[in-house]
Amino acid sequence: MFEFLKSLQKKHSEKILYNIRKSQVELDSELLKKLNNEIWEFRTLYQEFQYRLLAFWDKTSENQIFVISTHGFVKKRSKVPDNEIQKALKIREKYFVEKGIKNKKK
Repeated sequence: MFEFLKSLQKKHSEKILYNIRKSQVELDSELLKKLNNEIWEFRTLYQEFQYRLLAFWDKTSENQIFVISTHGFVKKRSKVPDNEIQKALKIREKYFVEKGIKNKKK
C-alpha cells in the first residue's frame, strides 16, 4: 500500500491519507465497503480518480484490532476486479501464516 501511495501525485496521496484519518473517528459508508467476509474496500474519489485500498481486520489481539491494508489501485470499472480481491486474500493469508495463525477468519 505504501508503494502505491508513493507512486501517486502528492495531493492525491494526501487526500487518501486524510480519508484514512477521517475513518478513524467516524463511520462513513462512502469510505468503507465490505467486499466479502474478509476483505474491505477503502474508497477515495479525488479529481475524478477512484482510488481503492483493499484491507482486512486482524482481531487476534485481545487488546487491539488492526486494519491491514494490502494494496491500492485506481478503479476503472464499477466493480472491483476479482484479481484485486484475490491479491488481497493472498496477502491476508500470508500475513496470518507469518503471524503463526493459519486460516484465520474475521
